[in-house]
Amino acid sequence: MGLTEQAYALSESMLAEPLPRRWAHSLGVAKRAAGLRLIAGRDADVLEAAAVLHDVGYSPSIATTGFHPLDGARFLRDQEAFDDRVVRLVAHHSCALLEAEERGLRDDLVGEFELERPELVDALIYCDMTTTPDGGHTTPAERLDEIVSRYGPDTIVGRFIQRAAPEIHAAAGRVDERMATASTG
Repeated sequence: MGLTEQAYALSESMLAEPLPRRWAHSLGVAKRAAGLRLIAGRDADVLEAAAVLHDVGYSPSIATTGFHPLDGARFLRDQEAFDDRVVRLVAHHSCALLEAEERGLRDDLVGEFELERPELVDALIYCDMTTTPDGGHTTPAERLDEIVSRYGPDTIVGRFIQRAAPEIHAAAGRVDERMATASTG
């Protein structure tokens, strides 16, 4: 079984039944990642695998800290011996370092998981932040508004996502630029 097939099967087994909406979102994020193959090149499978697995840490069977990027990355590393690059992308997806700071888990995240290449980090941010909770397409601005509305502006998630907004918009802009350049070149 290839990397992406393994990732889809694992994500489905962890999310589809207990968290069907989260599973739909993960499928939508993976679909967006597949659409970036032109700029992902040889890293396309790594990006798509990370995309479908990025929220696996929400699974009730592995959620221990309440911080899904760390819980998911630890599970993928320790229980599944998953590809290191995928694990690092899951650990740091969508500006997770900022949320880790809000939760007092920054040292854990940084100490256990190195950052992946910036182009892949940007691509995963783009995929996550252009996908609705139900797996549909949206804009980063609409997605950020939805997250703040869902969690509330004064919650950990609300505070972190508002702090992350400039970097999320910048990452999405960089991906859009790379796609435009690749499609005209």
